[in-house]
Amino acid sequence: MANNTLKIIPLGGLGEIGKNMTALEYGRNILIVDAGVMFPEHDMLGVDLVIPDFTHYLEEKRDWVRGIVVTHGHEDHIGGLPFLLQEVNVPVYATRLTAGLIELKLQKHGLEGKVNLKTVRAGDRVSIGGPFNVEFFHVCHSIPDSVGLAIRTPAGLVVHTGDFKLDYTPAWGDPPDFGALARFGAEGVLCLLSDSTNADNPGFTPSEKTVDEGLDRVFREAKGRVIITTFGSLMSRVQQVIHAAARHGRVVAIDGRSLEESVERAQSLGYLDIPPGVLVDLQTLKKRPDSQSCLIATGSQGEPTAALGRMAAGRHRQITIKEGDTVVMSSRVIPGNEELVSRAINNLFRRGARVIYGRADNVHVSGHASQEELKLVLSLVKPKYFIPVHGELRHLHAHAALARQQGIPAENIFILENGHVVEFDDRGARVVERVPGGWVFVDGSGVGDIGPAVLRDREILSQDGFVLAVVRRNPKTGQVEGRPVIITRGFVYVKENMDLIERAEETVVNALRRNGKDPQTSIRKALSELVYNETRRRPMVLPVVLEE
Repeated sequence: MANNTLKIIPLGGLGEIGKNMTALEYGRNILIVDAGVMFPEHDMLGVDLVIPDFTHYLEEKRDWVRGIVVTHGHEDHIGGLPFLLQEVNVPVYATRLTAGLIELKLQKHGLEGKVNLKTVRAGDRVSIGGPFNVEFFHVCHSIPDSVGLAIRTPAGLVVHTGDFKLDYTPAWGDPPDFGALARFGAEGVLCLLSDSTNADNPGFTPSEKTVDEGLDRVFREAKGRVIITTFGSLMSRVQQVIHAAARHGRVVAIDGRSLEESVERAQSLGYLDIPPGVLVDLQTLKKRPDSQSCLIATGSQGEPTAALGRMAAGRHRQITIKEGDTVVMSSRVIPGNEELVSRAINNLFRRGARVIYGRADNVHVSGHASQEELKLVLSLVKPKYFIPVHGELRHLHAHAALARQQGIPAENIFILENGHVVEFDDRGARVVERVPGGWVFVDGSGVGDIGPAVLRDREILSQDGFVLAVVRRNPKTGQVEGRPVIITRGFVYVKENMDLIERAEETVVNALRRNGKDPQTSIRKALSELVYNETRRRPMVLPVVLEE
């Protein structure tokens, strides 16, 4: 085993925000760190979730996987686990809150009781099959029970920070374990993988305690209801809202299934301190005066089907936005969701609400380290090699620049994309190959059955609609029987374009007369030319030839 090399393979989270997943391979042994999801981008029409493409990498290596370690309970780190665990049946190691949130995921996918979920604490050291020994160390993030990883292998020590910031006054738990970081640096770190999400932000990320001040001002100034939206797993923010509401004599209700489930699980595990009588259901909240009401809702990314999205559109069954409401967007806008969030904010203003968003009012702070914190971690850990992770390419490049400033040679810094394989051995480190590391789309119950071709079709349908031409033909003579039927959706309003429809019918008949050997191609080509010449649009043309 000592002659084998160590490989680090990022399968998600590099060049993008979300679906974080990394594999470490030594000999015939694999350790996986996290398995998250990503929100679909605006052009991924109809897609529910995006998960890493781990199937190709694991295709012939399923038996090599020794375990999965999870850094914290956010969707972009645990959302893909149910899909991964259907491919590999191995132990999953997570802290208590993270394990509780993972259990919710497993229940929804029918995997409850079928996964060996092992609970760990910061400070624990676990031998995970073969060459991997993992030490979990405490970090601060926007969810309790977050950890970084010190992974000891025969090739050397690999430190993975997970998502983190250096918060000296966190909303939950202790400050980060600086002592562990310094100890790793003294031991000697082969490679550091560090969170890059805020690598282009100068200075320090503000402490979670600043949000307490911002929320206190919101509740003090609000005359009517306070409606706050945040991520479904941002439990530290939920705790802050509950404390602020209690200080100002308000009761709190939760709206949104994912948030309700997370709050219930966090409360049962003792991670939420809720004063008696403060947390109520939605029906009870509606009976209280507006000045005594607070609602925490899903929909921080402007999702139309989430609770806040339905309120903004006037489609919520129980809550109607009105004058006097204060709506607080207590979350970061994920890149790609700006348009949805802006639309929701504008609709809320239109309905009379006061909307508080952005950084100016201290209602949200990032859970990720800014430049000065990233430099401090680099100084403490003193890695020989450095791989920036978790961020778009601009973030990875910004983090790499910080590493060069801290004295790490440029040739020892690897700016990777998903699927790049970095190999470490006695001769040094290098990128040796690339494995498939793309996107797998989850659409309803289907996983991976939607690809680029289907998305292109959906884009065409969304932009120009379709034209369906149904024609009946005599199978013996090849003659058209009756008139073709032209059906359109999203193309033109038929009643106002009967001339075009009639010409389309004639075009179908003439196309079959010219070339009846390949009726589908003939109709599609002729009809596409007609509608483009007449309208300058390119709808999807679908010929249907019936021969009976």
